[in-house]
Amino acid sequence: MESSSLPIRNAFTVDVEDYFQVSAFESCVQRERWPEFESRVEANTLRIADLLESANVSGTFFILGWVAERFPALVQELRSRGHEIGSHSYWHRLIYSQSPEEFRDDVKRSRDVLQDILGEPVISYRAPSFSITQKSLWALDILAEEGFQIDSSVFPVYHDRYGIAGARPDIHFQKTTCGQLAEFPPSVFKLGWWNLPVSGGGYFRLYPFALTRYCLSQVNKRTNHPFMFYIHPWEVDPQQPRLSGPSAMSRMRHYVNLHRTETKLQMLLQEFEFDRVDHIVSEYTSVTGSAC
Repeated sequence: MESSSLPIRNAFTVDVEDYFQVSAFESCVQRERWPEFESRVEANTLRIADLLESANVSGTFFILGWVAERFPALVQELRSRGHEIGSHSYWHRLIYSQSPEEFRDDVKRSRDVLQDILGEPVISYRAPSFSITQKSLWALDILAEEGFQIDSSVFPVYHDRYGIAGARPDIHFQKTTCGQLAEFPPSVFKLGWWNLPVSGGGYFRLYPFALTRYCLSQVNKRTNHPFMFYIHPWEVDPQQPRLSGPSAMSRMRHYVNLHRTETKLQMLLQEFEFDRVDHIVSEYTSVTGSAC
């Protein structure tokens, strides 16, 4: 546990996917068409990595297997800079849209791609669009069975696409058929009976920075625990190609305030201490391997 006299180190995470791979666009961008689009993920991911390096921060990069397979040098570069590499699935499919067998195949494929590149185990996982919900809690058993020790997919909020509103917001263990799995949820700010999502992504782009800073600092002060922050590479790329097919709501969520993200990230890195997910979890829990 952190000493109360020292700043709390929080988790900085990046969900490494390209702008055309987001869940909100999948109705108009079929996966077989992904190779047709201009890829910007490598440059944008390194742009975030450079920001972290400037701030002397190590983080966790949850990488899509499809991306890792095409940019193995990116995976190796991130690891060489001291970052943890986690899995973000292979195909970026919502978990509750898959059968358990389909999910297992996807998880294994992504894990194996990453481990073949790295030559070391990958123990952390984040579901596409935080899609471990009440409908897909069975995924935690499969993750543990496949050797993962840490998950960061259960968002304790109400949302139209993800979330379990009453889920625990702190680092804790989930019981599975294969032992315990450490869960480090994206962070929320308790506002009466309501959990306000303040963890990153579109919320980070939408909220004034002063509100984000206040809420995240209160998470630290109220709980004496770290918060979990996340961002995507496409969020630092205001010049990315605009897709016309998605709904107006999806376009708003995706494109709002892209031009401000990088500056806000620089400010965030100056305000708080950050570290990798595996380092923080091991400090706040006793992480053990799979019992299977």
